[in-house]
Amino acid sequence: METHGYSQEEWQVRCDLAALYRVIGHFRWTDMIFTHISARVPGSDHHFLINRYGVLFDEMRASDLVRIDSEGRPVEAGARDDPDRYRVNPAGFTIHSAIHMARHDAVCVVHTHTAAGAAVSAQKQGLLPISQHALKYYGHLAYHDYEGIALDLAERDRLVNDLGSHNAMILKNHGLLTCGKSIPEAFQEMYFLERACEIQLRAMAGNAELIFPSEKVCALTASQYRRDDAEGITALQWQAALRMIEGGARTDYRS
Repeated sequence: METHGYSQEEWQVRCDLAALYRVIGHFRWTDMIFTHISARVPGSDHHFLINRYGVLFDEMRASDLVRIDSEGRPVEAGARDDPDRYRVNPAGFTIHSAIHMARHDAVCVVHTHTAAGAAVSAQKQGLLPISQHALKYYGHLAYHDYEGIALDLAERDRLVNDLGSHNAMILKNHGLLTCGKSIPEAFQEMYFLERACEIQLRAMAGNAELIFPSEKVCALTASQYRRDDAEGITALQWQAALRMIEGGARTDYRS
């Protein structure tokens, strides 16, 4: 496989991350060129990959991703000579670098501004335990207060403290954020969280009294999502997602 001058390990991460951008694009969980997905580059350099500013998610390629350091500086070979080619969104750097640097288990971080996610993030009660999708996060969901566009590096500590050991967080008045020890896991977290938000909005729009499962059932369901074969199911879902985007694409994401 052609790796375009990158190590085999980095190129695989680039391909998987570009694929995830396209999967997110397929579901229309995008905000044009805004929001971000990042992944840690294997090694001890504390580098991670993030999208080049201006590339649409459904056209993302492995070569479009920009490798940056913990200070948000591009470390690609040609970055100094062609800064526009390696431009990244500073707000994306603030959010993603905070989590990557504090949570070494967070290989991949996904952040979205979907209508459903942003709408639930503006509701005072947050995510309600009213669907099977939502119960995945019962006792496992963090919240972070809105502080404006994430350009202030001082916000990073508060983001990390609010996230704690969770893999999913609602950024109030803003959107959704998930992470995982792999790209497939971060995707699965976002898939269920997004679906839970969509279901909540539709249920509330029906203007009928909502049914809330007992606390015992809520806790049981959350534990069932963390069963021994969870990783195998995550892998199956990821392979299905890859098949979904590989037909009819304008360009190969592995380029």
